[in-house]
Amino acid sequence: MTMTLQQISDRIEIHDLLLRYSHAIDTRNFDALDEVFTPDAVIDYTSMGGARGNPREIKDWLRKAMAQFEGFQHMIANSMIELRGDEATGRTICHNPMVLPRPNGEQHVFYCGLWYVDKLVRTPKGWRIQERVEEKCYFHNLPKDFAVQS
Repeated sequence: MTMTLQQISDRIEIHDLLLRYSHAIDTRNFDALDEVFTPDAVIDYTSMGGARGNPREIKDWLRKAMAQFEGFQHMIANSMIELRGDEATGRTICHNPMVLPRPNGEQHVFYCGLWYVDKLVRTPKGWRIQERVEEKCYFHNLPKDFAVQS
């Protein structure tokens, strides 16, 4: 398939947008998500035990939920992007190790495997995610007593 320069540019911009999301989460700079999502976006983390809401609600939830972890890395790959003019859909793999402090002072590392299923739109400020739904693939080494903080 031959792509136009606009399609190539759109794909690079969308890829950078997905990276900005991961970087914002992993650096706990949740306000940076304002440059990732549209103001009316719907974000649904429920398949992995999280919240569903608009960007403001999700940022509030993330501040609480992610505080329980000492570290995490959202590693994304294999994005399938379908462009349709000023709209696009995407499905991106995420492998996410999470470091959880335990009461005995040790660290427990578990892994989340998921897909981000996105609806994206071109805005005057560039591409933004209008809807993000997590699809669960797996948890590995999840502590039996673990519960997501809300």
